Amino acid sequence: MESIPTLKDVLEAKARISPYITRTSLHKHLALDKLIGADTYVKHENHQLLGAFKVRGGINLLSQMSSEQLRLGVSTASSGNHGQSIAFAAKLFGAEAHIAVPEGANPGKVESMRNLGAEVIHHGEHFGISDQYIQAVSEELGYRYINAVTEPILYAGVGTYTLEILEDVPDIEIIIVPVGGGSGACGTCIVAKSINPKIKVIGVQAEKAPAAFNSWKSGRLQEAAMTSVAEGLATNKGYDPAQSLLREQLDDFILVSDEEMENAIYIYLEQTRNLVEHAGAASLAAAIKLKDTLKGKKIALVASGGNLSMNHLKAILSTRGN
Repeated sequence: MESIPTLKDVLEAKARISPYITRTSLHKHLALDKLIGADTYVKHENHQLLGAFKVRGGINLLSQMSSEQLRLGVSTASSGNHGQSIAFAAKLFGAEAHIAVPEGANPGKVESMRNLGAEVIHHGEHFGISDQYIQAVSEELGYRYINAVTEPILYAGVGTYTLEILEDVPDIEIIIVPVGGGSGACGTCIVAKSINPKIKVIGVQAEKAPAAFNSWKSGRLQEAAMTSVAEGLATNKGYDPAQSLLREQLDDFILVSDEEMENAIYIYLEQTRNLVEHAGAASLAAAIKLKDTLKGKKIALVASGGNLSMNHLKAILSTRGN
């Protein structure tokens, strides 16, 4: 396993991936200022290429692979956005991509992977089962297996969005970031704590998929049931090296309900005209929950992705749009 990236690695990743990604906006929404009572900025990774932050990591990883590794093909498991990232990067650098997804994976994300030329294999009821399956297949067939959480090169790639946050608002005080396996939160911690250790980084996970939260709280890797509708946060266990880094550098970690995330999706749509998925709305849900402690602070919310399925959108509008 490779070592944890440093700020230098993130800066190198920025130079490596910049030709291929969107530098997303850090936008101030007055309606959110009023709602939370804080000086609130949103990092709009929902505007990123493929609609999510993960593409930064995939490009960073595959751009460093040898021609021989690329020739053998790459493989991974994903609930959606990471798979799109690897599929896109594979197309970019000329590799075949083989991606295992859970049986109930977001159909829009699956279609996107296939449109990018990836072989998509439905296997198992959740990410953990898909991951075990594709790892075994990769050992048999010689693919370069990529774990969505345990590959530190991914952390350096996704850490570039935090560089952009601090370039735009250097005096940010708090960054709230969604946590599934933890690659995004790791990238945020690496950058924020290196540049200004006083910046607080707060992680947020779904209370119906709390494996990373439980692992962080207990200090040991744990498994947990996973019934949240937020597929972007849907991991069934804690992973190292992510947990080791988060235990050292993450300042706080909270859980939000599916309903709180859906309320945040609706608020984003109504108040900012932005479409975000459940994972992308988790940071706003957390900020609303923590608003008494955030009052008067300068905060950044990571809207990590916008790939909400049409069925989920219809359900949210039907219960809140009247």
